[in-house]
Amino acid sequence: MRFIKNLSEKEYQKFWEQSEYNHFMQSYEWGKACEKNRGYIPCYVGLMTDNGQLVATALLLKKKTPLNMCYFYSPRGFTMDYQNKEIVTEFTKELRKYLKEENAIYLKMDPPIMYQEVDTNAEKIKDGKNNYKIYNDLIHLNYKHHGFNKLYDSNQPRYTFRTFFNKYKSFADVEASFSKSFFRPVKRSYNYDLEIYNANEVKTFHELIKLVADKDGFHEYSYDYYKNVYEELNKKGYIKIFNVKINPVKLITKFTEELEKEKKEERKAKIQKDIDYFKEIAKDHPKEYTCASLICTYSKKGAWSMYIGNDDVATYTGAVNRLYYEFIKDAYDNHYEFADLFGVVGDPNTKYKNLAGIFEYKRKIGGDLIEFIGEFDLINKPVWYFILPLLLKIYRKHRK
Repeated sequence: MRFIKNLSEKEYQKFWEQSEYNHFMQSYEWGKACEKNRGYIPCYVGLMTDNGQLVATALLLKKKTPLNMCYFYSPRGFTMDYQNKEIVTEFTKELRKYLKEENAIYLKMDPPIMYQEVDTNAEKIKDGKNNYKIYNDLIHLNYKHHGFNKLYDSNQPRYTFRTFFNKYKSFADVEASFSKSFFRPVKRSYNYDLEIYNANEVKTFHELIKLVADKDGFHEYSYDYYKNVYEELNKKGYIKIFNVKINPVKLITKFTEELEKEKKEERKAKIQKDIDYFKEIAKDHPKEYTCASLICTYSKKGAWSMYIGNDDVATYTGAVNRLYYEFIKDAYDNHYEFADLFGVVGDPNTKYKNLAGIFEYKRKIGGDLIEFIGEFDLINKPVWYFILPLLLKIYRKHRK
């Protein structure tokens, strides 16, 4: 076998697309987006058999450091069969050589491999499936594991909810897997004549996610970040933006007409509540406008809901739930293997911020809770590997 340092886009993309282990964060385009957004240098490497067949590839994001050194991050990498010990061993051996040539401190990777089966409370399922062998093989190859963290204290979430469509005979069966408290607002959303459409710009989304960031106390990425992600992934159709439009003025007219015909007092009270609500909204939005936006990313086999922005109207009308519903239905209709909600904590009872609330919300959408195997570092310079985090901590503190 031989190591390829600079795979062409065509070679890399063809293997990635055909691999059952592909992840959108290992796509060629994700590397280009990271280059624009964070100054990484994307390196596309691979392992090829003597007869010219690729058996492993990896997107390595290179970050330069002082003293002519660097480090690498392979997001959700590598793209290969982790069950094949020969390939894992040979690729690791070649990567060690590559790190030495590049004067790299270390290489980090966090493969999308399940560690062990867990229930929806994040508890291990007795006699469930596991990938302990893969974990042990990596440890024996001297990868340093960063532990089985429960919160968002690694580069990627270590848990996620994922709906595997091969478990269902029809989409009606998928719908039956949703909790009533999630699906009820979806049904209610049809009362508000919402228009679901696919957007081709991120400005609207960015304005909406700023509202969520202010409310929940986190810092959203810049407009350019989302723009770069969209432009790069859209080149191959690996991204979609689901938006919701609503027209408060038309709804006032609609509900007023309904109120005149309604006989039941209880129903009349609900209609009047909607009329009063949208009269207030119409003061700021006299025309149709977008109240919620969801960015979703794709590989050849999977779909991920990534970022969502919305205002209070979207919450009131059930538009937020409707967007997730439309995302999952679209993934099912387009024959993806799964729809992934992209990350939750592994502690449903955590008191940190609103992470427990996010966990509960995504649990109601349904699917299996997946526990990933975690982060591994392949270390080339042990002393600098220890020093670098301290220097970065001092630098970030000084910059603030």
